[in-house]
Amino acid sequence: MAQQKYNYGIIGNCAYSALVDRQANIGWLCWPRFDSSFVFGTLLDDEKGGQFSVQPEWDTYTTSQAYIPNTNVLETIFECEDGKYKVIDFAPRFVHYERFFKPLLLVRKVVPLDGRPRIRVSCKPVGNYGEITPTTDFGSNHIRYQGLEAQLRLTTNIPLTYVMEEQAFVLSETKYLVLAWGEPLEGPLESSVESYLDQTVSYWQRWVRNTALEQFQQSTVIRSALTIKLQAFQDTGAIIAAPTTSLTEFPGSTRNWDFRYCWLRNAYYNLKALHDLGHFGIMKDYVGFVENIVLSEDRRLRPLYPIGMNGEPAEKILPLKGYMGERPVRVGNQAYNHIQNDVYGQVLVTLLPFFTDVRLMSQDNQTLIDNVKHCLEMIKATMEEPDNGVWEFRGIIQLHCYTFLFHWVGSMAAQKIARQIGDARMEKYAAELTARAAGMIERCYDEKRGVYTQAIGSAHVDASLLQLINLGYLKPGSKKAKQHLQVLEEHLRAENGLFYRYRHDDDFGQPKTTYLLCAFWYVEVLARMGRVPEAIQNFNSLLNFGNHLGLFSQDVDAETGSQWGNFPQTFSHVSLINAAFAIARKLDSPIFL
Repeated sequence: MAQQKYNYGIIGNCAYSALVDRQANIGWLCWPRFDSSFVFGTLLDDEKGGQFSVQPEWDTYTTSQAYIPNTNVLETIFECEDGKYKVIDFAPRFVHYERFFKPLLLVRKVVPLDGRPRIRVSCKPVGNYGEITPTTDFGSNHIRYQGLEAQLRLTTNIPLTYVMEEQAFVLSETKYLVLAWGEPLEGPLESSVESYLDQTVSYWQRWVRNTALEQFQQSTVIRSALTIKLQAFQDTGAIIAAPTTSLTEFPGSTRNWDFRYCWLRNAYYNLKALHDLGHFGIMKDYVGFVENIVLSEDRRLRPLYPIGMNGEPAEKILPLKGYMGERPVRVGNQAYNHIQNDVYGQVLVTLLPFFTDVRLMSQDNQTLIDNVKHCLEMIKATMEEPDNGVWEFRGIIQLHCYTFLFHWVGSMAAQKIARQIGDARMEKYAAELTARAAGMIERCYDEKRGVYTQAIGSAHVDASLLQLINLGYLKPGSKKAKQHLQVLEEHLRAENGLFYRYRHDDDFGQPKTTYLLCAFWYVEVLARMGRVPEAIQNFNSLLNFGNHLGLFSQDVDAETGSQWGNFPQTFSHVSLINAAFAIARKLDSPIFL
């Protein structure tokens, strides 16, 4: 199979996001939220997915695509037989009246650059995952699309007849298109778009200037940081795993999942990266999301939550073609009902900076303390309970080493919190749980091979066991850590820095693609163990598996380098940042100066 990569850029404003392909078609846009039906979804079905494109009249053209530096504003440049033009796509985001202005507006600016190019604009939104085609009405300078959850309005200075009939016309001056969900554009078209564009560019570039960086791969880290920012749903504080659903992990696998939800596990790694980057606003929003979850639950925390915390994301299959014909197309996620007991430790580690970092501490933290106590109680209650594990096995429950690791890490975090607030009783309780968790981890140790295994009584290994080193359970310089890593390398390492999650069969057979998260975990381990040249070599090699804009998927085919899985994958970009920081801090040490 030839190499395939996702030829999309992402734009957004922390209320929604959209994917724009290299032909300036909006291939994916869900409104009014990340987890709503798509309005444009050619990514999954070129017939039912609607269309919003700005293309040359003729098929003979070339394109290039890039972001305005240090922003999430995307430019697609077309070179045609009769001229050259560019499409600027963005979602407005900036501070207005002391609040963030982040409307459900998709803004497109079409600029002639050379010659007299003839272009054709098509705008065909759909509803209910392609089952609804809205009716259309004309205004004086806009088209109304009705019959969806809310009215869609396209305001433009292009003749409406040209848009409705998809008629080609000469692009002799700058044209503007603003598609609005619910509330229409208020104010003049041209000056509003120019103002929105200037303020949005300024917002993102200022955000980047306020980003803490190390002296290693800064441009790559910035792009990943900007991408992560777009996965935050500011309204509630939730952070999604990816904006897409059902992009398969590899052809024919049926591993097609909906990632438009907030995984507590993923969000922990996100916040670690954001803390290092110095972006505390998202952290505070997310902790508010967690507070509401813990307070609303009776006992159990779910592995994932809808971004509005409303209802169970029941999994169902849609009658859509699927990306490259890969079915099924799923919405919702059955993992909501899994038992994944590592979440309690994840929450505790997430809360730790709010007690120990003076930049985040507040006077009133009783709710957070209640959350800490709840998570400790649940660690005790689930210490010897089998679960579905970090890889979310659907038909397998085990006593997973990774779960015990986060019982250990979480209890350690709770000890630090208890010391900070002067609660000796909680500190003693957390210390006892830390010791119990360490004992459970040791039950996963295979003395003959010198490696910790996936679960008690299992001979399998998986890449989550790299975290025994990254999270400090195994000292990086120890003989035990070196032997443990050697076994993982022998079983899971692929060429060019890639790394498999695991190689054994699961509910769907044996995975065939590598997992970028694990590859960057491996880079981080190499850095922590002092193998810095190898870490840098692997890190640089992994950058080749991004797309033309430096955006990363979940999975990579080790043989072809193809991107698979949902995209852009928050976990991949977060682990890239964490690996880059691990390398940079080693490079800053005296031995490398």
